[in-house]
Amino acid sequence: MQQAISYKSRPQIHTINRSPATRAPLEGGEEIVKGSVEEAVKDNAVIVFGRSGCCMSHVVKRLLLGLGVNPAVYEVEEAEEAQTVVELQGINSSGGEGNRGVQFPSVFIGGRLFGGLDRVMATHITGELVPILKEAGALWL
Repeated sequence: MQQAISYKSRPQIHTINRSPATRAPLEGGEEIVKGSVEEAVKDNAVIVFGRSGCCMSHVVKRLLLGLGVNPAVYEVEEAEEAQTVVELQGINSSGGEGNRGVQFPSVFIGGRLFGGLDRVMATHITGELVPILKEAGALWL
């Protein structure tokens, strides 16, 4: 039998929107400022970047929530995809997973690019995902 997820355990979804003043207000008074994608990756044990309304991003978020991880979720609007991909590739080249291209959804664990839906699902099926999440500090149990 599945257990219901309480309202407070749901991830906050932030939208990256840099136009026109390069700032976007978020819930709780935070703001995403141009160039802060790298800071968001460094500040969160697990962060998911996905297109707004993307079903694959939804699957990744639900899987992580089901494991007990409360990932930060950043939904990227279509107009900002190219710029966000460039920023994520800059993070990836500085210690990520080789020269693989960044695509959505992109999951960063412990400040490094982990992969997309395919990699998350594959490591979950083999049982390797939970230890990786524990090592990154996203799970305590």
